[in-house]
Amino acid sequence: MISKDIALGFFFLFQTVLGALGNSFLLGLYTITYFVGPRLRPIGLILTHLAFVNDLVLLSKGIPQTITILGLTNFLDDVGCKLVFYFHKVSRDLSLCTTCLLSSFQAITLSPRNSWWAKFKAGAPKCIVPLFLSCWAFYLLTNCMILLYMKAPIGNKNITEGQHYIYCSAAFPISLNIATYIFTFSLPNFLCIGIMVGTSGYMVFFLYKHRQRVQYIHGNNLTPSGCPETRATQAILMLVILFVSFYSLNSILMLCIHLGKSFWLVHTSTFLAACFPAVSSFVLIVSDSHVYKYFSALWEKMMIQFS
Repeated sequence: MISKDIALGFFFLFQTVLGALGNSFLLGLYTITYFVGPRLRPIGLILTHLAFVNDLVLLSKGIPQTITILGLTNFLDDVGCKLVFYFHKVSRDLSLCTTCLLSSFQAITLSPRNSWWAKFKAGAPKCIVPLFLSCWAFYLLTNCMILLYMKAPIGNKNITEGQHYIYCSAAFPISLNIATYIFTFSLPNFLCIGIMVGTSGYMVFFLYKHRQRVQYIHGNNLTPSGCPETRATQAILMLVILFVSFYSLNSILMLCIHLGKSFWLVHTSTFLAACFPAVSSFVLIVSDSHVYKYFSALWEKMMIQFS
């Protein structure tokens, strides 16, 4: 084993552990707050689900990738490869769907009473759980192809037919048009990306107009970015920008991987796929003042109980 493999392995391990800790903190915070803390905002349910699926993304890809790079090869059989890749793809698609729902919900929340979005305000919180269930059912079904064609390595090397992904391989039948399959089942993801870009543009426009109105009324001394709702919106916009950027770069690399096999392209693609799940929780922790509010309320309640 050469030193660059050790460094790369610990790099992926650091990314996985750090991201899992951040998402687990948010997941635990929102879950405890829901049961014993102050009243949780409806959007808190979306953030809880986002933290959960991001944890799945990191653990289902980061751990096997790290183990392989550090020298333990062929540790997964056919069933293990199928499940690891299946749950990684499902959780990654759910992360996209949840981020899209987060952006849409915040756009509806911000909309004024006389806007077209206003008619969805009352019913939007009631649609969150049904939308989650629909997303889970859809992506569990559409990714079943992975369960058919993912294979474990044979002997000391991966099978040569299809594509290899460091510790597993995909053996697609000749009759299957991979490009057509990828394009067809990527259409819902492209739709989610389009919705995120549209709702983000709407929120940017709303914040710009709001800032102009506030400065006109109160002068230039007021800082509208200090408003909790504005800071929450800015955090969500940052999440959308990060997701679209990393998702687009990773999609380009995945296309390159299908055109030509390169382990370094696979490593880079894995790193980019894990970037958003790893950093999203820290963006919320730093930018969203509601996270600090929930944590402070729970901490005070704990101090009262133990005092």
